[in-house]
Parts: sequence; structure tokens; C-alpha cells
Amino acid sequence: MPETRRPRVGILISGRGSNMVALVNAMREGRVPAEPVVVISNVPGAAGLTTAAGWGIATAVVDHTAIKPRQAHERAVIDILKAHQVDIVCLAGYMRLLSPLLVSAFPGRILNVHPGLLPAFPGLDAQKAALDYGVKVAGCTVHLVDDEVDHGPIVLQATVPVEDGDTVETLSARILEQEHAIYPQALALLAAGKLEVDGRRVRVRR
Repeated sequence: MPETRRPRVGILISGRGSNMVALVNAMREGRVPAEPVVVISNVPGAAGLTTAAGWGIATAVVDHTAIKPRQAHERAVIDILKAHQVDIVCLAGYMRLLSPLLVSAFPGRILNVHPGLLPAFPGLDAQKAALDYGVKVAGCTVHLVDDEVDHGPIVLQATVPVEDGDTVETLSARILEQEHAIYPQALALLAAGKLEVDGRRVRVRR
């Protein structure tokens, strides 16, 4: 990444983008040494687009129902990210599986947050899966994205105790609080060049 400027961050969303808000706030407040330059949604009318535009951040819609097949859709996303000279891509509630095409365009520079303690409960509805399984501790994971679902090297994790009266909604809300805490921390480490990846192990350079 260029040393003469802060890394430029592109954020992919599909809905309200609460993790996008946490990331952008952290960047705007100086807690993350990076700059949010574009927010892209695959869903027209996603609420997060309005939020981003209100901050003066460029926004774009790449509707996956209108641009097919998957590779054509991802090429359109990549073109926008490249046009904005994006260094790091953050997935913030982006409800699309990434193909090797997009992953390889930003190798080791795509982050995702998952509402489960990976490798347990990958994929959708991780909170419900955790409750159904009867775990006593749930949580969330920020990881680098690779070609498999919720599989890449783990950067940070946070735990959340499961209470006897928890529902999917109550557990999800507490997990989301931790997502908002550790996702900006992970982005700060990546943006500062402090992550060293050795196979599946991610170490933080001091």
C-alpha cells in the first residue's frame, strides 16, 4: 500500500450497514488510520447508502439481479473499487459469496466480520445455530477473506456469554455490540501494516 497516504477503504453492504457505521466512525475519529472512499451495495435502496452519502462518501449500486452472471457482477464491483483506488475492502453485512475473481483482486486485503466464533457455525444464522447447539459462549470473528465461506485466517475474536433466557434476537444484539468493537480494531491493524499471516496464523507486529 502507498506509504504517502492513508489506505483507502471500500465497504460492501446489502442493508443498513451498522458495521459500516462503526468502521466509518472509527476512521473519521482517527482510531483507524484509513480513509473511507466508497460504499457499494448489491441492493438498490439499501439504507446504508443514504447514511454513507450523508457523510459525503461516494456510493454505488451494483444490482446482482440485473448484472449476471456472478463474474460480470463482480467485475463491475472491482471496476468501482479500482476507480476509487481502494486498498482495503471491508464486507459489512454484504450478503453475497465472493468468488476467487474478487478475492484475488485484493489478496489479503479483504476483511469480513461473522457473528460466530469460527470455525464453529459458519454461514447464515450463526446465532440461531449456536443457541440450537446449546453453547455456553458465543461471539464474533473478524477474518481475512479467502475463497471459502467464513474460512480465512482469523484476525480478532470476541466472546459473548449465552444466557439461559436468550433468544436469537437478544444474543444477536449483544454479539453485534462486539462486532462494532473488534471490526474497527482489526481494520486498524491491517491498515497500519501490523498483520503478519503465516498459513492460518495471524500475528500482530509490535
